[in-house]
Amino acid sequence: MSKDWMLKTLQSLGLKRLDAEVYIYLVQNDPQKAEDIAEALETYKQQLYRSLKSLQLKGMISVSQEHPPSFSAVSFDRVLDSFIKANRETAQNIEQNKDQILSIWRSKIADT
Repeated sequence: MSKDWMLKTLQSLGLKRLDAEVYIYLVQNDPQKAEDIAEALETYKQQLYRSLKSLQLKGMISVSQEHPPSFSAVSFDRVLDSFIKANRETAQNIEQNKDQILSIWRSKIADT
């Protein structure tokens, strides 16, 4: 499996390029300290920390309790399960509120 394919797959799931690169790096080099990740990916630490926070909020990486912390990738099958669940919940929410959304939409169109 090529890195380009992996990047495109992760980006199609809504990840920014750096987030995808960090996740792939951690999959291949688990666990790592932030300094080592930044050096390997040739990125600024500030950008890396934003990316790590984003990946952590998405449940794609875990963080150790040590200081400085190490970062590890969550298995891709668990990541996919999380994306499926989130998108299913979003779709169900839209479906449940469809009539209300359409009603508001139509009233706004009529006002213009």
